[in-house]
Amino acid sequence: MINDSLAGPAAAKSGTVFAGLSHFALIRFTGEHAQQFLNSQLSCDVNSLEPLHARYGSYSTAKGRMLATVLLWREAAGFFMQLPASVREATLKRLSMYILRSKVKAEDASGAHVLIGVAGKDAGTILKPLFAELPAEPLALTSAEGASLLRLSADRYQIIAAPERAPALRDAIGRDAVLVGPAVWDWFDIRAGIPFIAPATQEQLVPQMANLDLIGGVSFSKGCYPGQEIVARMHYLGRLKQRMYLANIEAAESPQPGDKLYSADMGEQASGMIVSAAPSPDGGSDVLATIQIESVKGDDLHWKSLHGPRLRFLELPYKLDGVKS
Repeated sequence: MINDSLAGPAAAKSGTVFAGLSHFALIRFTGEHAQQFLNSQLSCDVNSLEPLHARYGSYSTAKGRMLATVLLWREAAGFFMQLPASVREATLKRLSMYILRSKVKAEDASGAHVLIGVAGKDAGTILKPLFAELPAEPLALTSAEGASLLRLSADRYQIIAAPERAPALRDAIGRDAVLVGPAVWDWFDIRAGIPFIAPATQEQLVPQMANLDLIGGVSFSKGCYPGQEIVARMHYLGRLKQRMYLANIEAAESPQPGDKLYSADMGEQASGMIVSAAPSPDGGSDVLATIQIESVKGDDLHWKSLHGPRLRFLELPYKLDGVKS
């Protein structure tokens, strides 16, 4: 049986863990024109998304400012868009306004699926008996009766299960993995450099400021979508002044999305903003933050004020293209 007490952040580094992901929501798109519609709305190339594969992307205003960052995948049942539950309702409502006469149906699919995350060196070993096969590569899926398995990275997976299948899966996984809370799962996303837009950060960032272009979330060769002109201009003219960085903040209080960052070179004007934050197994909080590239060079960034806790920068798992030393 599963222990109902949730382990803390240290469990993320000590073994294999699993978590319920109810802080994420799903929107399902079906219909003859679903692919065409999504390609016209998201920053990623939906037309080249193969069945049983996933891709990161974003949904923006006409000014190129992100309303949501998403993980999109394609199954026989349609296209599934995963995003934070806190922005699901507004995103679904806005997208539905643009369906018009297209043969597309967009619906909240959160209640019809249970999301479970599994991470750690033994994740694949634990999951292999539960699925016919494991996805061979990151952002690929395999399907079994009543559940699909999405591989996020070498040792991190997500299960998308029918509600009736979920209890048995949780019980089986819980025999060999430690149950943790959603904040620990968020820490894995932060360490992977994967941003998710929250209500406090909506309409604040162009996709490149959150490194969406570095994780396959932006196509510069596809057709138009909301904000495409601004995103393309920033790419081709090289005017990007901010990037997203990984850092640790030692403080008793937890940083929150939207919190401002300050540096001496910018004075009282904010030089950055917290995008995501979660308690770190090493103490304090790990954060993803968009920051002025020139300010990062000074290595003297502070949270909330010029005299606040200092950011200790960590290395992202991908190269920050466009950042000059």
